[in-house]
Amino acid sequence: MNDTLTDTTLTNTTLTTHTAADDTLTDHTAADHTAADTAADRAPGDDAVDRILGQWARVRPDVDCSAMGVAGRISRASRLLEKGIKEYFTEHDLEPWEFDVLATLLRSTPDHRLCMSDLATAAMVSSAALTNRVDRLVVKGLVHREVSPSNRRMVLITLTGEGRAVADALLAGHVANEERLLAGLTGEDREQLSGLLRKLLTSLGDVGSC
Repeated sequence: MNDTLTDTTLTNTTLTTHTAADDTLTDHTAADHTAADTAADRAPGDDAVDRILGQWARVRPDVDCSAMGVAGRISRASRLLEKGIKEYFTEHDLEPWEFDVLATLLRSTPDHRLCMSDLATAAMVSSAALTNRVDRLVVKGLVHREVSPSNRRMVLITLTGEGRAVADALLAGHVANEERLLAGLTGEDREQLSGLLRKLLTSLGDVGSC
């Protein structure tokens, strides 16, 4: 009986050892596969989207994913640009959306004043979201809110002196930061890209006046 138990133990140990070895081989094989796939998907000058498109080309060669390449790059570039912009304003204790509101007021009218609906359109946010944002800017003393004397249903938002000073002070640095973020493009590249993006935006209905 004891011999039988010993034999069984040895057999189980052997199986376990083989299984562990097989797992290790499997892990290495999977890793090698992944490395090979990545190498196959990537060529000098390729970006992350090229790798994704390469994978789709192998998995679904019947589907033309070129539109995914354009939309994907715009989306990824937007996120990376937003990250770089946010980092700049964080250094000055301001959120990018706060500067957007201040800058919109600064450039809009001689008295730096807009009604809520026009400001919401310019900021591309809902009225509810804008109300919350304006509330925070009022608390900071950067904007002033009042009911229009000519239309009691209209709420006017005006840039305060402090708000104008903040927007003026940060504008040059903000533009310089955007120049840094776009340093990989030549002036000709920017003109071409700007024209293509303008064409895309107008085709999507983004033709607002603000």
